[in-house]
Amino acid sequence: VQLQASGGGLVQAGGSLRLSCAASGGSFSSYVMGWFRQAPGKEREFVAAIDWSGSSTDYADSVKGRFTISRENAKNTAYLQMNSLKPEDTAVYYCGARSTWGTMMRRRYITYPYWGQGTQVTVSS
Repeated sequence: VQLQASGGGLVQAGGSLRLSCAASGGSFSSYVMGWFRQAPGKEREFVAAIDWSGSSTDYADSVKGRFTISRENAKNTAYLQMNSLKPEDTAVYYCGARSTWGTMMRRRYITYPYWGQGTQVTVSS
């Protein structure tokens, strides 16, 4: 499956952005989708994940209550709605796909075999 992330940009603290991850070349509804982010000089970190149907979600503590992950299988697209953005949310955001929901392994980026190219999110103070 090929993934294309989009929707990043520059926003002031407290603002909102919605990221999209469009999939092609595979059965989108058979993949667990995850969002990760990577700030300069830091390791890629887990943000959120959603299961095949959208019935189960998982969030990093740092974004819980502010970000919402969702998906539309009919459109082969996953989303990350980001509200109340903070300067520390500044990073390149990546979407990934994997086959299983699993346990905490879904929070490890190395368990995702498929990745989009990343989209920059910059939050100014």
